[in-house]
Order: sequence, then structure tokens, then C-alpha cells
Amino acid sequence: MTPDELQALEKQVAKAKRIASDWASKMHDLVEDRLPAAYAEIPELAESTLAACKAWAEANTRLKAAKKSLES
Repeated sequence: MTPDELQALEKQVAKAKRIASDWASKMHDLVEDRLPAAYAEIPELAESTLAACKAWAEANTRLKAAKKSLES
């Protein structure tokens, strides 16, 4: 893996983490400000948050594997 490819992967991880954090923030706002009245929003918000967290985890796993292969 080239340094440019590694840097691109690091950017993907950072972007995925930001997106996951944004969804987590939306979930927090729902809990803090709009429940119980907005309970119907929970499933969609939870699914989006879970998908964003999974995307981050997958990207982070790829980054860790790439870094480990460079160490060998």
C-alpha cells in the first residue's frame, strides 16, 4: 500500500467517524429533547446510526489491517 493510499484510507475512517458521530448526536437530541412524543422516530434513527457505526468499524478494520501489513 502506498502512502497516498494509506492517507486516503485514514481520511475514509475520519469521515466515517464524523458521520457516525453526527447520527449519534441526532439520537442523543431525540432522547434529550423529543421523547416520549417522538418515539416513532426511534427505529429509523437507530437503523441509520447503526449503519453509520458499522461503516466506521469496517473502514477502521481495513485501516488497522493496512497499517499492520506495513509493519511486517
